[in-house]
Amino acid sequence: MSAEGPLDVTLTQPVRSGPVSDRLQSWEETRSLIPEKGPPEDDPDIVVKGWLYREPRGGGARPWLPPRRAWFVLTRDSLDQFSSSGKEARRLGSLVLTSLCSVTGPERRPKETGLWSVTVSGRKHSIRLCSPRQAEAERWGVALREVIASKAPLETPTQLLLRDIQESCGDAEAVALIYQRNPILRHTSGALYAPLLPLPYGVSAPGPGYAPLREEAVRLFLALQALEGARRPGPLMQGVLQTCRDLPALRDELFLQLAKQTSGPAGPPGPPATQDPAALRYWQLLTCMSCTFRPGGAVRGHLLGHLERTEKALPDSELAEFARFIRKALGRTRGRELVPSLAEISALSRRQELLCTVHCPGAGACPVAIDSHTTAGEVARELVGRLGLTRSRNAFALYEQRGAQERALAGGTLVADVLTRFEKLAAEEAGLEDLPESGWRLCLRLHGPLHPEGLSPDGQELPFLFEQAHTLLLRGRPLPPDDTLRALAALRLQSLHRDFSPRAPLPRLDCLLPTPAPPPEDPPRPVPRPTPSAALLAGAIWSPGLAKRRAERARRGGAGRTAGSMACEGGGGAGTAAAVLGGWKRLRGMGRAEAMAAYLALAAQCPGFGAARYDVLELSTDPGGGTPQKLCLGLGAKAMSLSRPGETEPIHSVSYGHVAACQLMGPHTLALRVGESQLLLQSPQVEEIMQLVNAYLANPSPERPSSSPSPPCQDLPDTSPPSQHPGLDEPQGQSGCLGQLQD
Repeated sequence: MSAEGPLDVTLTQPVRSGPVSDRLQSWEETRSLIPEKGPPEDDPDIVVKGWLYREPRGGGARPWLPPRRAWFVLTRDSLDQFSSSGKEARRLGSLVLTSLCSVTGPERRPKETGLWSVTVSGRKHSIRLCSPRQAEAERWGVALREVIASKAPLETPTQLLLRDIQESCGDAEAVALIYQRNPILRHTSGALYAPLLPLPYGVSAPGPGYAPLREEAVRLFLALQALEGARRPGPLMQGVLQTCRDLPALRDELFLQLAKQTSGPAGPPGPPATQDPAALRYWQLLTCMSCTFRPGGAVRGHLLGHLERTEKALPDSELAEFARFIRKALGRTRGRELVPSLAEISALSRRQELLCTVHCPGAGACPVAIDSHTTAGEVARELVGRLGLTRSRNAFALYEQRGAQERALAGGTLVADVLTRFEKLAAEEAGLEDLPESGWRLCLRLHGPLHPEGLSPDGQELPFLFEQAHTLLLRGRPLPPDDTLRALAALRLQSLHRDFSPRAPLPRLDCLLPTPAPPPEDPPRPVPRPTPSAALLAGAIWSPGLAKRRAERARRGGAGRTAGSMACEGGGGAGTAAAVLGGWKRLRGMGRAEAMAAYLALAAQCPGFGAARYDVLELSTDPGGGTPQKLCLGLGAKAMSLSRPGETEPIHSVSYGHVAACQLMGPHTLALRVGESQLLLQSPQVEEIMQLVNAYLANPSPERPSSSPSPPCQDLPDTSPPSQHPGLDEPQGQSGCLGQLQD
């Protein structure tokens, strides 16, 4: 240093070429406030000031340290704390406020201090303001949030580079130069110490096991680098995708990190860092991300440009194939409920479709090729076309099924999400890493009323509906009369084995008849009848005389015994089998197709055929309200009914012709308008109930003609909009019967 005097040094900030942005740059937050002797007295930028308690630095780890009193001043740019309110006060600390700062609270900390606290988080540290009064803590919290909300959005250096690339997209040399001069855009084997996109400071991620967003973004990059050496990359990819599903703020961050790692060490376009096939796993994960989430505007534009540059530079390479596949997927992805299953991740890593199996009664198991965007309605329509059911009057839909449990899938449901749910259920039941075959499966099933008329004896619809009807009747909801059950069992034997022969083995009764329910140990106690709601009694629309007919049947006693009750009596099982054999003998000479058609015609007229039952809560529509009643809603072929839990006899029934509207009133509330009144039902299955009710309402009948036939494939709506059916004033007609089979 010269003896003449101190050396003058001038520091200037680098100036960025291009249009000037009104957004703050990240380096502005790191500036230091000029120390002052005391707080300003008449500064117009002061928002609020006052005495508060501050938690000592490191006080969270040392809760025994008492909070100290300090004078806080909140301005439009910072939160400052001083030792006192005078001019000679000493500055104790400052926190520069930017758009990325966050405020939590107020919350009370009774175990530690008993004070109300508000926490302000910045890039390097946080300040916790404490007050014994809740109103004062809320006043500071509101003021801090207003100041942060008024700040200009902060831009990271990566965002500025993305804008430069977008502006120079027509000049390949300029884009290449940007990549060469900025290693943050290229593949790297080093660690990432900060997010590429602006993420709020100190915001804790929801759910256990997650760190704050900025820390979680750095962890994601470490997980990406671990993919290269992972022996089983599928579970690791699935974990990364699950993190992005739980934390939506990290999706664009991960898209940008993958674009960085697929750019090559010398900038795009270029091959991976090594010739190891594991280096392609970045592209495989980017494929899975593109089939699961939609990137934001700026990130999406940058990603599409990156894919286009890769295709042009390496047109015949595997990287170009991945780029084309990803671009196509980005145009179709609309968001997923669940992340891809391990089988889907494996298929996407090879850019292949996923095979799923759909079980069709009478047609076996049908493999269907799907992708991440295939819906349940599309699968149902494809199977309907394969089975030659496009001109059928019956409607079909895709169901998920396990044993007696089944649920109709909405037409817009992604089949890939359903398969992921099956995988998760199987993992929960097995508790092992190697997932066994799940009991859940997909099936194509009749959806809505059965139309057995005019079925071709040579087509596939007849055996399809025949097996479907038999499956529904075996569930016995409710059980048809005994004579009808015996007639149906005889027709099934005739269709399967043709004419009776003494040498033909008789199948087990449980394969022909519903399984009998065990008798109750104690007689049920009489339950007082609940007061009918206004919707049930309005206009005498609900069927009268049900209680009278039920009492009459109770007086008759043994009349109308079911097959289950006969099997429980001495010799009842043998008597049922003999009656079935006798009916089979009387069908000699009837062909297989004729027997199946007769079976369907007889099953269609059973009052409980295909009936679905749901546990619901009936909500009062009175202004004063009332206690909800637990009831069972039954949806049959011709009417809907309400019954008490544990009873099969309905207390009220109404035909679909009297239902004027069916619509959702909330997440779990369904409104049925009957005449001028309304019935409110609450159930977690309201969407499935509404879909099935609308399918029956759309069914043409002699009393309610339809101008067009019912669609063969019932494409259930993805959402459940109101479905108005004005003019449904007449009850549905009754089907004919095969009386000769019941003699």
